[in-house]
Amino acid sequence: MSDTILELQNVKTHFPIHRGFIFKRLVGSVKAVDGVSLTLKRGEVLGLVGESGCGKSTLARTILQLLPTTEGRILLNGKDLTLASRKEMTAIRCHMQMIFQDPFASLNPRRTVFETLAEPLRVHNVCDKKDVPQRVASLLETVGLSSRFIHKYPHEFSGGQRQRIAIARALALEPKLIIADEPVSALDVSIQAQILNLLAELTRKMGLSLVFIAHDLSVVKHISDRIAVMYLGKVVELGTATEVIDNPLHPYTKALVSAIPQPDPDSEKNRHRIMLPGDPPSPINPPSGCTFHTRCPHAIEACKVAIPDLIAHKGRFVACSRIKDL
Repeated sequence: MSDTILELQNVKTHFPIHRGFIFKRLVGSVKAVDGVSLTLKRGEVLGLVGESGCGKSTLARTILQLLPTTEGRILLNGKDLTLASRKEMTAIRCHMQMIFQDPFASLNPRRTVFETLAEPLRVHNVCDKKDVPQRVASLLETVGLSSRFIHKYPHEFSGGQRQRIAIARALALEPKLIIADEPVSALDVSIQAQILNLLAELTRKMGLSLVFIAHDLSVVKHISDRIAVMYLGKVVELGTATEVIDNPLHPYTKALVSAIPQPDPDSEKNRHRIMLPGDPPSPINPPSGCTFHTRCPHAIEACKVAIPDLIAHKGRFVACSRIKDL
């Protein structure tokens, strides 16, 4: 069996833009994900970071085929998900699950915890009907909740408890791949640490492969083995978590890392923040060449023409034409 559980090959997700009420015509497209190639090994945690609108959540939903792929291949255990039928995808979803950002919105307010966790078990015939209550109670204990909460509704829980329930639902089918889309961004700092430690422990004990999406780079460094930095639908830097955070190479990654607050007052006082000029370009009409050249302090005329490839440099992969000069 291959050591790679997930492989993305030049994945693109574009949303068409039409004009006209009766005679609709295609006038463009939103290039939310525009040529992403990544691999994820078994038991590995891959952090996915970037500012809002860079395509992180769209990529997550594309991997799970909640959004159709415009171009490229998505291989899960060697099987191309872009060619799978709807019936085949139903069976495949047992092996991959998602944890959404807002636990209150992702849980049905009209269903108890038992009904929420029992549904996937029944739909996929994971266990006998008589064993469902015991299985649900075991799932709650796995995520650190008491089985006495089994008949309560989502509104009766705190944000951290609701996210634990969402994690339990993701674990119900014993998947090998979980995609966590900013699972701690809506929680208090102290609760964030608890959820991160829970995810790290579950990943280690259950041998899960995890794609962890977040804005906070310090959070991503805490849980990730590798980090992929996205900008305007493309990966601009990929490497181990320590390398990317402690020694960023791409100008965009340097700007992101410079925004990380320092706990030490003296270090925070002397921290040099890199302020990027302007706003991110529109994914409807991205700049030619390197899409970052409109905000890059090191851009030259060649950057406006050549589209940089993700090439190996100093033990990682960087998409920058001038990386050897910086």
